[in-house]
Amino acid sequence: MIAEASFAPYAAPVAALLAAQDGVVSRAQLVDAGCEPHDLERMIRRKELVVALPGVYVIHNGPRTWQQRAWVAVLACWPAALAGSSALRADNGPGMRGFAEDDPIEVAVDVARTVQPKPDVRVRRMAGLAARTRWNTSPPRLRHEEAVLDVITGMTKQWDVIEALAAAVRGRRTTADRLATALRARHRFPRRAWFVGVLADVAAGTASVLEHGYLQHVERAHGLPKAERQQSDRLAGGRIYRDAPYPAYGLDVELDGRLDHSALPDRDRDLERDLDSALHERRSIRLGWGQVYDRPCRTAAQVARLLAIGGWEGSPTPCSPSCPVGTD
Repeated sequence: MIAEASFAPYAAPVAALLAAQDGVVSRAQLVDAGCEPHDLERMIRRKELVVALPGVYVIHNGPRTWQQRAWVAVLACWPAALAGSSALRADNGPGMRGFAEDDPIEVAVDVARTVQPKPDVRVRRMAGLAARTRWNTSPPRLRHEEAVLDVITGMTKQWDVIEALAAAVRGRRTTADRLATALRARHRFPRRAWFVGVLADVAAGTASVLEHGYLQHVERAHGLPKAERQQSDRLAGGRIYRDAPYPAYGLDVELDGRLDHSALPDRDRDLERDLDSALHERRSIRLGWGQVYDRPCRTAAQVARLLAIGGWEGSPTPCSPSCPVGTD
């Protein structure tokens, strides 16, 4: 830490800044706290402050934590906020799936500004930055839904997009409605109609890529009855949610993609749920990636037969001229 004697007249405000900003501070903040230019020069000369980027300092010359790198990026581009995957990393903490800790820090600045390139910093310009940012967070960052939208625009696979949206809602940091509102506020957004449809499904209870795939490729595409998604039920061990139940026809469809059910306690709850269905004379089937994405037509035909056993009087419809559903 900086020796208190080096800045005795303004020790308290500087100490507060360093504590709040993980040991990172800007020249502008130090000047506002009362530091004179010769004080700054002396602290740098004594290595009480180490230059991280022009006008931004850290209090040591060793390896920097991710939080310190984030603060350096934000202060070097100030006013700025963490954006994209960096904003999500700040919200979710270390170990975020699919995130590389050594990637450049992403920050957003107002669209009217031009910021010179800086090492370890990726800058993007954004309209309406002030309203889209949580300035009281440490470091300041885009609102969670704004960061999610930034990240999914760079995704090429539909499965990745659906899982990112569903995961954001499952994590309870935002909602499908808030994501949809943020999406409507963006004037340019590739595949807008498709994203709106996915968010509507997430809001309706589709909680994973696999569940969305079942809804789109098996149920809707083949004219099956509408399941009562994420239906709440009680077991002896507590409340559970069934993925795609058809209570009118005595059938429960559970989607087991090992994205959300990988832990042993989750697997135990799955088995308990299947046992409970049997006790209540409801048939329960468990579908995985192959049935939903590789063989959706065959799966639809089989689910239709199970629904018919339960009393469904309708008929599945083919999803395309080559679909085998309804031909036997």
